[in-house]
Amino acid sequence: MTIVLEIRDLLVRLDQKIVLDIDALTVENGEILAVVGPNGAGKSTLLLAVAHLLKPVHGVISFDGSHACGETDTQYRRHLSLVLQEPLLLDTSVFDNVATGLRFRQLPRAETKQRVETWLKRFGIEHLRNRPACKLSGGEAQRVSLARAFSLQPELLLLDEPFSALDSPSRTRLLEDLKTVLTETNTTTIFITHDLKEASSLGERMAVILNGKLHQIGTPDEIYANPKDDEVRAFLGLAGKGSDS
Repeated sequence: MTIVLEIRDLLVRLDQKIVLDIDALTVENGEILAVVGPNGAGKSTLLLAVAHLLKPVHGVISFDGSHACGETDTQYRRHLSLVLQEPLLLDTSVFDNVATGLRFRQLPRAETKQRVETWLKRFGIEHLRNRPACKLSGGEAQRVSLARAFSLQPELLLLDEPFSALDSPSRTRLLEDLKTVLTETNTTTIFITHDLKEASSLGERMAVILNGKLHQIGTPDEIYANPKDDEVRAFLGLAGKGSDS
């Protein structure tokens, strides 16, 4: 498999405190990597660093074989889409929200319309195209945010706790729909969550970050079967159950 994203010796400080220290991490083409850990572990910090929204003290982030620092932030961000816990929609219609990035990139009007209509349909919100974003439910708003992200045809999709603010039925339906779309599009994805069930359902591999450090990476089954240390075991809820190693 081709490596799309490679991180080496990444160190991030906030207020003089080290909040993330990653020796090495790679993401392969088409892979869905779930990054898990408790609140404050450094998961979102990792995503913001990858998105060039947070500047590390040092380290290398290489995208598609090229050092990310070789491009301007704007050029680099054209490769990716970012979906946050809060959808951050504009005070316009659903259609216009999904079209925002395409218009910013000055795509032809016909292509913009075609892409918007495609992704409204894929996420089951085509009937909402003319509704003001302020009138949407939480689940509907997050579907708009995802449609907007996918309309840009990202080479790398970054998801930061996209389901955490939703009620359980909305979360379950959206997780299933997103999993289908990611499989069909083969979109390389980093998915941040503290929910182990979500991580196991969506992630092909799982990276466990605790106290700003990458403790273990592997398939969910591998990590559950052989947690690397007591901290991972405790996070997985396996403390006191021993280890086969």
